[in-house]
Amino acid sequence: MTDHKDVNLRLVWPQWQGAGSSSVRLFASEFPFDVARRSYAVGSAVLEAVLPPHDGPTATVPVTMTDEGTELVDGVESKAVLVEQLASALEVIREHGPARITTLGGECSVSVAPFAELARRYGDDLAVVWIDSHPDIDTPETAYEGYHAMAVSALIGQGDPDVLKLLPATVSPDRVALVGLHSWQPDVFPKIAEWGLKTFAPDELRESSQPLLDWLAATGCSRLAIHFDVDTVDSNEIVLGLGPEPDGLTSGEVRRVVADLDEAGDVVAFTIAEFIPRQVIHLQQILKGLPLVSGAGAD
Repeated sequence: MTDHKDVNLRLVWPQWQGAGSSSVRLFASEFPFDVARRSYAVGSAVLEAVLPPHDGPTATVPVTMTDEGTELVDGVESKAVLVEQLASALEVIREHGPARITTLGGECSVSVAPFAELARRYGDDLAVVWIDSHPDIDTPETAYEGYHAMAVSALIGQGDPDVLKLLPATVSPDRVALVGLHSWQPDVFPKIAEWGLKTFAPDELRESSQPLLDWLAATGCSRLAIHFDVDTVDSNEIVLGLGPEPDGLTSGEVRRVVADLDEAGDVVAFTIAEFIPRQVIHLQQILKGLPLVSGAGAD
């Protein structure tokens, strides 16, 4: 592995298979199912197109767009392909040996590989701030079978053993904060206390980021990995994710929280996940099959 001290890797990971099919059917019913479930890949392409250039290499994790490996195995939908793509992502990251990683997803599980690799690099000096309406602490034993809701579990060493054996490191739960949390299923919420995770509901951060900054100071960590699921933004303001999540943090509050964290510590990882660009996908459907725009071999 090449280990370049100052490499800032932009990792494009259009992974869509981790989204639970039940949620996709429920919240994106305006699209055909095979289109809706791949909408996370469209979101990562849009993010790559609209973000400004950065100082460093860009790499893309190979993701199959077929239905290969999408069967339910061991309580995880699409387990076979997700494990394969996790291994590929770790290989891509190790080729660059980055000190910092910006990840453009894709569903929430795209944070697992970069955060685990940076946990190997920085050890106990890395804290994770998971900005999300949901806790993402499902396991194969809980009712929801979508792997994107198991991402935090994997990062703290809980969950599917075939996933965990690939990870170069995990993060102690007392160095993980769930920020903006206000939506969960009853069968997972008790795990927050059981595993020792810290949570901050939107109302706790409306006026100030100080409670979160106090937690960060108490961890003693100087480095931060920040996960931003766009569904954290109050859907009364705008729906950016798969489904509406009202009463979350506003976009302004998210920007202030992240800016305050950036001032308080060294942000070595930042993930943008779960973006569903509905207008773009509607446009794709309108253009589908039209002359000269439908790809090679189209009539």
